[in-house]
Parts: sequence; structure tokens; C-alpha cells
Amino acid sequence: MSQSIDFSALFDDLEEGHAFITPELTITAADVDDFATLTGDGHPQHLDPAWAAESPFGERIAHGLLIVSLAGGLVPFDPERVVALRRVGDVVFKRPVHLGDAIAVHGKVESASRIDDGTGLVALSWTIVNQHGQTVARARVEVLWRAESTVLIPI
Repeated sequence: MSQSIDFSALFDDLEEGHAFITPELTITAADVDDFATLTGDGHPQHLDPAWAAESPFGERIAHGLLIVSLAGGLVPFDPERVVALRRVGDVVFKRPVHLGDAIAVHGKVESASRIDDGTGLVALSWTIVNQHGQTVARARVEVLWRAESTVLIPI
């Protein structure tokens, strides 16, 4: 079994294969409605129960980008270590997320490479799963990781 990621670890302590699993988050109708309002994505598959009942999914489902966004919030990035999200790529949606489903992220370090003395680039593979352990989406996420401790010098 692979070692778990310590999200407060220094860059040099990360290794390929280090893994993590987040807690679950349940997707609500309010989440979907709020996301539609914020993004302007008012597709009836997400908002109209009557329309969605006649769709191939048979009911309202969450926006794929909502699921990826919520997954990002589930990953416990330490703000003292993770400087910035650099890229979210290779996203593949495998199955719908229904209202009331819960999601979690199963992730691991794919690679870690030094950018400069103070920063490294860490590529993570994410598998977003529902409460049944079924994959709903996959993504490759790159973050800039602080390579050294931040030392505050009093003035």
C-alpha cells in the first residue's frame, strides 16, 4: 500500500505514489441551483425536474464542472505549502452525479519536479468517486508546492 500524502510536507518529502482519500461531500439541489446561477449554465438537465425526467439520466444531475470544483475543495491543500493551482486537465466524466449522491476524491502523486529553489510542480491524479465507490470523474491536477519552510522574521 502506498504512503499517504502529508499536505503540510515540504516538497522534497513528496514521492510518486503517495496517496490520499478525502471525506465525502453530499451534493444537494441547492448546490446545483447555486452553481447554475453563478455560471449561467441553466441547462434543463440540471434545473428542470420535468425535462430531466425525460432525459437519458431520468432525473436532474449535477454539472460536471461543479463536481470537479467541489472535489478541489475537498482536497486538504495546506496554504503554507500549496502556492497555487496551476492546471486541471485530462478531465473525463464517467457517470452522472445525482442529487443526494456523495463524492470523495481518491488521489495520488504522479510526479514532482523542482521549478526553482523555492517551488516545485506536483502533478496529482484524482479519481472522484460516489458513495458506492464508482468513478464519476478523473482528472490530472497540477499545483505549485512551496519547497522550503516559510520563516517569518520579526521586524
